Parts: sequence; structure tokens; C-alpha cells
Amino acid sequence: MANILIVEDNHDYQELLQNFLESAAHEVTPAGDGATALSLLSRHSFDLILLDIMLPGDDGFDICREIRAHGNTTPVIMLTALDSEAYQMRGYELQIDDYITKPVSMALLLHKVEAILRRTMPAAAWSTHDTLNFGDITLDLRTHTVRVSDTDVVFTLREFEILQELMEEPGSVVTRKSLIEKLWGYDFYGDTRIVDTHMKNIRKKLGASDCIETIRGVGYKLRKDDGLSKNTQESESSL
Repeated sequence: MANILIVEDNHDYQELLQNFLESAAHEVTPAGDGATALSLLSRHSFDLILLDIMLPGDDGFDICREIRAHGNTTPVIMLTALDSEAYQMRGYELQIDDYITKPVSMALLLHKVEAILRRTMPAAAWSTHDTLNFGDITLDLRTHTVRVSDTDVVFTLREFEILQELMEEPGSVVTRKSLIEKLWGYDFYGDTRIVDTHMKNIRKKLGASDCIETIRGVGYKLRKDDGLSKNTQESESSL
């Protein structure tokens, strides 16, 4: 787990980044402007900084210059819509570690973030992978991979996020409304049946390990009894 500072003035995009990185088991602290970011950096240590350029007040270049002037070597990724080579060169001259232009897929961003963290964080801190386990299903929250009955199964990002929501609250009903609001956003005006479509694909991929129960008109939950591993069930049956 890494402690990441996001400096981004667009609240919706800031929230998107925060939710995604937190779903990958990282701790995230948001800042909406450079002054707030510098104040946080003076009081806390971070493992990585995601820094927008176009900020109210001092821009991202000014903030980065201030960070480095104080001897702070925290890795910095500039994440911005400004894509010219001149801007990129200016960033690297300020000793940033990567320059990523928007729009960027969250999956690719996570790979770039974690590539830097693997190089800069102590091996012991990076070696612990946070996982969720339920029955024969294992979710690796760092690599966004899924294993079903000891076999790797390819899930889309949205499928992974939905399954994660269910596995974090086994036995509890997760409503369609809560999934829409958390994963698609409060301003989603599409067909809520999109959740059912994703769920159908998830259940197909889980195959014999499918433990999802539909609560008609409400949402879905994981059947708690199915959370027992096969070994646990076998040992109990032998008593």
C-alpha cells in the first residue's frame, strides 16, 4: 500500500482518481490547489504525487519547483491535458518521474503509478499484496487480477469493481443504485440494467464457483455459506 497525494482542481476527476487508487488498496489524500498540496507536504510524507498543471494560483510547474527546492524527492507524475513536447520537457527539467496526458485509462495509469512505486518504495513495503478471498475466488487489489479455482480469469475493470463491491460485504445486499452511484457516478442517466449485463458476464466467468444471488428488484449479494473454502467444508464434513 502506498500513500499518494493527488493535486487536481477538477473535483469529479479528482474523485475518480481517488476511488480508483483506493480500490487498488492505496491511501489517497486529495488537494484542490498548490497551496493546499504544499501545506500537506510540509506536514506529511507521501510515496507519490499525482500533479495537474492547470491549477488555481500557482500552476503545477511552480508547485513541482517548490517541492524540489526543499529537497523533497517524492516521485511526481504530471497528469495533464497539456500534451505539447515543450510542456513535457519543462516537466522533466523539474525532475518529474513521468508525464501522462489526459485522457488516460485508469488501468494504464495504475500500471505507471505502481511501476514507479516498485522502484522507489522499500521492497518489504511493496511485497504485501492486499487480496480479497471468498470461496474459490481471489481478487488481487494491486494487480487487478482474479483467480477462480486457482486459474487466472480475465475480468474487465468494471467487472472487477463490481465483484470487489460484493466481496467486501459478503452476505450483505449490494443494491444496483449503490453500484451505479459509486462506479458510474451520481450523474449517470443511462439504463440501470447495465449492471445486470455486467453481472451476467461475471457469473459466466465464475462458472462453477458462482456464488452470487440475485435479490429481485434490489440488487445482489454473495451467499455467505459459499464463502467457505472447499478444504474447510471437507474438514467440517469429516467431524
